[in-house]
Amino acid sequence: MDNTPAFDMVLFGSTGDLVMRKLLPSLYQAHAAGLLNENGRILCLGRKQISLDEYLELVETNSRQHVKAKSEESWKEFLTRVDYLKVDAGTGSDYPALAEWVGPDTQKSVVCYLSLAPELFTVCCEHLAAVGLNRDNVRVVLEKPLGTDLESSNAINEAVAKHFKEEQLYRIDHYLGKESVQNLMAIRFGNALFEPLWRREWVHDVQITIAEDLGVEGRGDFYDGTGALRDMIQNHLLQLLCIVAMEPPANMSADAVRDEKLKVLKALRPFTSNEDVASNTVRGQYKSGAVNGKPVKAYREEKNVPADSQTETFVAIKAEIENWRWAGVPFYLRTGKHLQERLAEIVINFRDVPYQLFPSPVGSNTANRLVISLQPDESIRMHFLAKEPGDTMRLQPAFLNLDFNQAFSVRRADAYERLLLDVIRGQLALFMRRDELIEAWRWVTPIMEAWKHSTVPPKLYTSGTWGPAASSALLSRDGVSWHEES
Repeated sequence: MDNTPAFDMVLFGSTGDLVMRKLLPSLYQAHAAGLLNENGRILCLGRKQISLDEYLELVETNSRQHVKAKSEESWKEFLTRVDYLKVDAGTGSDYPALAEWVGPDTQKSVVCYLSLAPELFTVCCEHLAAVGLNRDNVRVVLEKPLGTDLESSNAINEAVAKHFKEEQLYRIDHYLGKESVQNLMAIRFGNALFEPLWRREWVHDVQITIAEDLGVEGRGDFYDGTGALRDMIQNHLLQLLCIVAMEPPANMSADAVRDEKLKVLKALRPFTSNEDVASNTVRGQYKSGAVNGKPVKAYREEKNVPADSQTETFVAIKAEIENWRWAGVPFYLRTGKHLQERLAEIVINFRDVPYQLFPSPVGSNTANRLVISLQPDESIRMHFLAKEPGDTMRLQPAFLNLDFNQAFSVRRADAYERLLLDVIRGQLALFMRRDELIEAWRWVTPIMEAWKHSTVPPKLYTSGTWGPAASSALLSRDGVSWHEES
């Protein structure tokens, strides 16, 4: 049974990678599960003057391979929802045809997903408004990156705000749609067990890692102007930090949740000098090596990357939250490309017992640890010490594991599917509000400025490792090690 209103999903940049690999497959999964209203249409926009049949051939070639558990009948039925229209996002004369296709109905949900370069967001919203597609039932999804710094981000948001209200804007971060992130909120706020422990008195440190085994994958020109700090830290990792550290909201409404996340961002200790940045951050850049047994070249050898590039492909940061719940607890953030494996996880290290009654076994430093895995598998694992069977009081590391695949037989929506459904339903809780974005940019700006003027180049690390040695040293100064090194 569908549980969405009637809708028009308008996908800008529909021949691009995001639409083909993520958006269309996610919409199909929702369709196959019966979650989409029968009066839901999908309009794919592109600059090429091609027929619908020609576009559907592209979908068959580039999108179908990314669809899970499809049936021929269901796939063909899904494609009847899809239409194609030639619209150049930067050309105002193409938009009247779009407005005609959408029609005047103000009851259905109209979603305009801007899978475009950020510099086109402003002109696209201007053209949408010019043909009346900024009425209250129209919602606009903005993909990252929203600018390259606070100034450019504000410029984009101010320009878009001239035509759309804040409640019509959905700044998407797909990590917030992951099942395990939703479960993190459920565990924190739905159970009495963890709440008394979720504070400075019992938490020693928190580690948040998003590691990629891929490199820049032919996007050297884009990535060299962005880097890991802008691409990952400013949005994905800071949003995960907010979910971990936020206070319980008064309710689960969009603004109640986002108000608490904003408080975390405002409480982040700012970096006050270049020396402060140097002491608490590590930037690295991959050199040649082997990933998953395959040789890879150095970042500076990638296509469209300058031979003397100083752009970081790895970042590690020690962050602190200056409030009563978290004062003194370090939050270690880490991300990088061409690392040893693809991994996203949140690790909560609880403090040791005040006095050791038993001899410490090998591996005991992994006890008192909660590991929330986001990818490649989604699970929550609690590590502790338990008595080894036998006639001696010998302890061994053990764990309790909640594997979502094994624990629940129901189908799990992927992140983009969940977020697309939320946009159609008008649910904003999992999307960034403008003031959140401002605070995130404000916090990373001193790091960007310090690196920009630094004479110290990024530390090189061999592809297929966990990054530069300085990343481990950042934690070892506090008597801590990364999860995989314990």
